Amino acid sequence: MTSKNSFPAALKTVRKARGLSQEAFSDVSSRTYMSSLERGLKSPTLSKVAELCEVMDVHPLTLLTLAYGGDSKGVSEVIERVQRELAAIQAKKE
Repeated sequence: MTSKNSFPAALKTVRKARGLSQEAFSDVSSRTYMSSLERGLKSPTLSKVAELCEVMDVHPLTLLTLAYGGDSKGVSEVIERVQRELAAIQAKKE
């Protein structure tokens, strides 16, 4: 599982699917910053990811799952892995 260059693609995919321009993010970032993110020139902090996702009206994990999964098969694999890992963590916690 690799995330190389997949966050930029995921961000652009979700932004376009929501019908948003880069300018729609002006309350949380500049168009230049958005362009840099989508081209993979910069990496956002987790708080910035949350702000961007708020504008796109998606949960941050949706964006990150798409970034790590890529296509629908990959997304399913990521979701299954996360569910297994969470279950294992919860089991150890009890």
